[in-house]
This record gives sequence, C-alpha cells and structure tokens, in this order.
Amino acid sequence: MTSLTTGTPRTHASVGRTRRLFWEEAVQDWQSTRSEGRRPEFSEYVTRSLRALREGVGREAGTVPAMRTVHRIHLPDGSPHGDPDRLPRPYIAEHYTLVLFALHQHVGAEPVHQEGIGLGTACLRLHRNEVLTQAASDRRLIAAADAQDTHELVQHLQRLVPLLRRAGISLDYTRLFRDLNRWDGPERTRVLRAWGLQYTDPGLPTPGGDGDKGTDRERAPYWTTYEPGSPDNGAELAALRSGTGREAGTVAAMWPFHRTSMASEWRDKGALTGDLTAEHVALTLFARHQQTHGHRMHVTGNSPGTAAGLLARKAAADGEGSSATAALERRFGALLTSADADELAMHLRSLVPRLNQAGIGLDYDLIRSALRTWDDPRRPDAVSGFRHKWDRDFHHAATS
Repeated sequence: MTSLTTGTPRTHASVGRTRRLFWEEAVQDWQSTRSEGRRPEFSEYVTRSLRALREGVGREAGTVPAMRTVHRIHLPDGSPHGDPDRLPRPYIAEHYTLVLFALHQHVGAEPVHQEGIGLGTACLRLHRNEVLTQAASDRRLIAAADAQDTHELVQHLQRLVPLLRRAGISLDYTRLFRDLNRWDGPERTRVLRAWGLQYTDPGLPTPGGDGDKGTDRERAPYWTTYEPGSPDNGAELAALRSGTGREAGTVAAMWPFHRTSMASEWRDKGALTGDLTAEHVALTLFARHQQTHGHRMHVTGNSPGTAAGLLARKAAADGEGSSATAALERRFGALLTSADADELAMHLRSLVPRLNQAGIGLDYDLIRSALRTWDDPRRPDAVSGFRHKWDRDFHHAATS
C-alpha cells in the first residue's frame, strides 16, 4: 500500500512502520556522513543497491531478483513477481523510477534526488544551461509527453536522464514516481499540465497565492510577438490548432507557446486555472484566424463587436442582402448572451473562420481577458461591461 500524497510507501502491516523510498534513503545516507564531519559519500549499501538497480534497465517489473530488496512497495502475499500483468500499478511505477534513479545517480558523487524539481523544470534547465537548444529540449519533452503508455514514457526518460546527469541537474524522484503511477490513468492530464507549466516557467514561491493570478514575470503572449513571414509559422500554427477542443495544458505541442505564469504550488499540482484556460482557447483561435494570412491578425482594439460589425458591413457592400446582415446580427447576439466562458468560446470558434476569410482582425488580448473573466464570480460586473461595449462596437462598425 502506498500513500501517493507523500510518496512514502507502507510496508506490510506485520512490520507496522513506514520506510522511505530508496532514493530518499540514499539522500539521507549521504547526508549522514556529512553530519558526522566526514567527507560526504554514499555507503557501500547504497552503491551496491545502485548496481543492482541498473540491472533493471530494459527489464519488466518483478523480473529482476537483485532489485527486490530495494523495493519499498511490497507485493501482497502470494503475488507472483514474474507476471507483470498482475502486478499493482504502484509497484511497476516504483520499478521504473528505481531504474531511472540508478541511471541518473550513476558515478555521481552527490545525490541527484532533489525535492521540488519536476520533469518540466529539469528540461527547462537543460536549455537554460545550454546543454540542449530550445528546439531540442522542446522535442525531447514533447516526445515523452506524447507517450501512449508508461513503458513508452520510460523509454524516452531513459534517453533524457543521462543528459540531466551530465549537466548536473537534479530531479524529484518522489514526484516522478507519482507521475509514473498516474500515467496510465485519468490523472495523466494533471501530470501533463504540471510538466508543461514547469517547462513554460519555473514559477514563483508565493504561499497562499491566487492560482489565477499571474506574476510580474509573465511574458508577452504569442499573438503579440507573432512574426509574419517566419519559416516556422506553419508548424507553430499547426501545433496550436491541435489544441482545439482539448483541455488546457495537456497538449504538449502547445507548451512552448504558453506564457501564463502562476504560483509554484499551483503549477506543480497541474492546476487548471481560468488564466490558463483563457490563454489556451485564445491561442487556438488565433492559430485558426492567422492561417493563410501574411499579416498579423491580432489587431489591438478590434473587439468581437467591431470585427462582427465590419463583417456585416462587408456583407452589405458585397450585395449579400439584408438577410445576411440580419443573420450575422443574430449570431452576434447569441455570442453576447453566452452563459459562460465555454459558450463564449464556442461562438468565437464559429466567428473566427469567417473573420479569417474576410481578412478582419481581432484583439486577442481582449479575447483572453473576456474568456478569463466572463463567468468569474469575483467580477460579477465584468460580463455586462463586455456586452454593452461589444454591442456598441458592432452597431458602430456596421453602420459607419
């Protein structure tokens, strides 16, 4: 039995006590020599155990006899070690984590397990320390995040861990153990979101902070820095469009383009906040809007009311008749009366392809602001402000 909140496994009830996971024991072992005034080093027990764990590379959980004494998650009485299909998920996750830790700790003089360093943060440090380029770091983390199951994920991590070792970058193995344990279940989305948020920005320690409140370090959003004519535009916009209709923070291809910043405690939990959801939707809308255009479709000041009004005026000028204008007005009216941010996003997804076709821009800073405040109970007057302003914008743009 394992407590996945603390990462501390419980041994058999007959033993009647808890025991640290091996990588936590290794850190304690190393620190004990320093506290005794000796040169810090690992004991023979830890060194011997690490050799045993490296025998598990490429092997299935429960099939490596030398690893059994290093496991801290005990199998129920009578459980067969050699049948991976019948092993508990936490036992399998611990097996993989032990192997990865042994590869990372190999020949290292200091512990590589460090609390608080998630996989996303470790990959961020790889390119900040110039071990990998930004693009190479993106590719490696995204490939891991796209793994279909735990076995495939571990194959990617086994190629990543030696890079962390050579760069002297630590990793929180207790957290990684929890992540691996959740990978093949419904909690994968939280794991993905935590990795993506860590990779986008390491966060600020703000105990008690508001999970929806960004920090002063938040960078300019992608749509304001988009450079028409860049050879990478097609791939970037395709990556952003792949997030349409998917949960914010779970689309690895979008991670390099997120700018939302939040407190570390929220980031490490993979929190789904209003800010992150609003940015995700705005990015997918912008990518659909920008498609095929050689000039930036983010236009400051163009509210949805202004954009829809320009569309109505263009329809009238093109001789589409009053019925087309009336239909546009009805659709815009439905957008204005959206009950919540999800419905607003749905109407915007219907509007944006028409704006793209007509070459009419939209203010995506305003879109993001509206999406994150539309049904925010802390700002009850915000939605009425948007509705009145956008309604005036529509009629002014349609009749000017």
